[in-house]
Amino acid sequence: QVQLVESGGGLVQPGGSLRLSCAASGSIFSINVMTWYRQAPGKERELVAAISSTGSTNYADSVKGRFTISRGNAKNTMFLLMSRLKPEDTAVYYCNAGITTAWGTNNYWGQGTQVTVSS
Repeated sequence: QVQLVESGGGLVQPGGSLRLSCAASGSIFSINVMTWYRQAPGKERELVAAISSTGSTNYADSVKGRFTISRGNAKNTMFLLMSRLKPEDTAVYYCNAGITTAWGTNNYWGQGTQVTVSS
């Protein structure tokens, strides 16, 4: 019923920019908090940024001032604008959201999109 799909990942040079997108589909009643996580090989998955239903945002210290999370004009969309990228930003980035449907509320994950920062 409900799916989250990330897009926009790829290879970018250090100092470059990239915009990730997340689109939710299905019989959605509402979406509460939407978040971006990332995970590098051999490392724990970490929270990168979060945005509430009212637009309040929060960021990990490692990306503060470089990344911007936003909710799209289109319904059930979210973006992560990444600027001044560093090699340590290389990871698989995942979209996560708490979504309410007619059958209840659940936490959903996207399949991930690879971001590689390298010269």
